[in-house]
Amino acid sequence: MLSRVKTVAFNGLEILDVEVQVQILSGMPAFTIVGLPDKAVAESRERIRAALFSLGLKLPAKRITINLAPADILKEGTHYDLPLALGLLCGMGLIKQEKLSEYIAVGEVGLDGAIIKVDGVLPAAIRAQKTGVGFICPYEQGGEAAWSDAKNIVPARNLAELIAFLKGETVIEPPTAQVMAETTSELDMKDVKGQESAKRAMEIAAAGGHNLIMVGPPGAGKSMLAARMPTILPLMTKGEAIETSMVASIAGEFKGDKLSFVRPFRSPHHSASTPALVGGGRPARPGEISLANNGVLFLDELPEFARSTLEALRQPLENGRINISRVSSHVEFPAKIQLIAAMNPCRCGHLGNTARECPRAPKCAQEYQAKISGPLLDRIDIQIEVPAVSPWDMSKVAAGESSADIRKRVVAARELQQDRFDRFGRKDLHTNSELSGDMLEEAAIMDSEAKELLINYANRVKLSARGYNRTLKLARTIADLQNEIKLHKIHIAEALSMRWKVPEYKI
Repeated sequence: MLSRVKTVAFNGLEILDVEVQVQILSGMPAFTIVGLPDKAVAESRERIRAALFSLGLKLPAKRITINLAPADILKEGTHYDLPLALGLLCGMGLIKQEKLSEYIAVGEVGLDGAIIKVDGVLPAAIRAQKTGVGFICPYEQGGEAAWSDAKNIVPARNLAELIAFLKGETVIEPPTAQVMAETTSELDMKDVKGQESAKRAMEIAAAGGHNLIMVGPPGAGKSMLAARMPTILPLMTKGEAIETSMVASIAGEFKGDKLSFVRPFRSPHHSASTPALVGGGRPARPGEISLANNGVLFLDELPEFARSTLEALRQPLENGRINISRVSSHVEFPAKIQLIAAMNPCRCGHLGNTARECPRAPKCAQEYQAKISGPLLDRIDIQIEVPAVSPWDMSKVAAGESSADIRKRVVAARELQQDRFDRFGRKDLHTNSELSGDMLEEAAIMDSEAKELLINYANRVKLSARGYNRTLKLARTIADLQNEIKLHKIHIAEALSMRWKVPEYKI
């Protein structure tokens, strides 16, 4: 008898259909798994054998062959345990083939028959929903699977419960999709003393989804400001939250069984390797840039990152996706991030402070700043200086503006942008940073004074075409915060004031 069970394989966020084919024939006792299984899949034989023994069952003393079709795709991970076990139980006559054909199954099997959590449940459940079949998964991940809108989700605790359900002897309640409560953050913009121009830049960056770099001495508040960025960003839409959670699910970082609408904030250490930042490995896993999808990637001490690692960010910052190419696979992950970076002006950090700067100034500053390439800087819309906070600012008793107040203005500006994208028929866009081509020209109409200012500045500093367009996007966001339809001279001027350039730094 040949039994068949549906499951899936993962290639980035692409979900591939896999069929587990189990054949039990007369002959010398053997248990063989074919179809390019990795070590984890090959070891499933012993886990399944022990799990069946815990149920009082014994594998038949026959020749058992399991094929994972299609056989030319590498099968990786422990989520194949459950479909393999179900195929064996069907081959032994304990479960009907007709019932199994109605489901996709994923899950690891413990030695006691428990069904254990695995990575990739949400994208697998979405695949089940698209193909119109049910979905069997570990009990703890039922809430995660529920966000797929699949019609028949079966969250099972163990094999015994699942067998009884498939035989019609018991009922397993379907899970409900739950939202993780938005916890009140202890971080707030009002904690930042002084730095009003930096706070303004953070607000503009949040409103338009613009990349931002802060340059200033140690202790000026750069990291403090960056850590509070999520507190002024609007919550994710349902589509954004599901896409972000799919990446987290593939990486094994989906927390609990509830979906969070809070935008991710990732802050890798500067010793992170290129694969850790952009993704890679075998199997290919999402890196920090994909785990921060629809959120913020904060790179502190930017020049301390390896040059090759930083240059790998150039393409995903431009198109919002990262392509990982290996000899055996080509994987694509989403990488729609808002990059927030911070750096000191030089290695000692006290350039311009005659009492504290090192004796190699200003040459050391030129060498240090040169670690950040021009093409990478050109992709960062807002480039500002964050000076040291004065004692007068630190002694202020009155708190500054709260994150909640700033977020209201950010949300209002984003609603204007969304209305504009709806008029363009582009519901896939969400922020001004995504504007391009004819859409940018139509959205960023300037009056004559604004146009003259921008053209004169671009000619004087030899602004690149990318820099020109990014200045327009930034000005469009500034105008949206003021609820202005047309771009005026003041909007262009403020946008240009946020285009810090290394040669213009005081050295």
